[in-house]
Amino acid sequence: MIEILREIGMIARALDSISNIEFKEYELTRGQYLYLVRICENPGIIQEKLAEMVKVDRTTAARAIKKLEHNGFIEKKKDNHNKKIKKLFPTIKGINVYPFIKRENEHSNSVALEGLSETEIDTIFNLLQRVRMNIEKDWEFVKKGNKRDY
Repeated sequence: MIEILREIGMIARALDSISNIEFKEYELTRGQYLYLVRICENPGIIQEKLAEMVKVDRTTAARAIKKLEHNGFIEKKKDNHNKKIKKLFPTIKGINVYPFIKRENEHSNSVALEGLSETEIDTIFNLLQRVRMNIEKDWEFVKKGNKRDY
């Protein structure tokens, strides 16, 4: 059997490791850049939606958000209509580091896709989106406390 998920995992871990090393000088560690990018791209996002986008549980998201806030990359603001809701916004520091993260992502994409034709790139993208959507169904199911049948 072809180990597609193993390959995807190795790619993801290698890229994450590279990013963690390169973003260390910006005080961004352990995947915090993922959260910062989503907040910069979706100012005012709430923590629950952010956790869903990044595909982590609320506790993991809360820890990363707390560190980003502590290090001055983001700030929480109360919603005007519902004071219980806290929206997340990038600070000037977060906005300033965002272009570097985007450039790193573009570079990693170009390295990963080197030597592939536009058709191959489109095919990989479309197939990976389908794989992600398949996995999301199980993720939602398990996240709600259910057990998968093997």
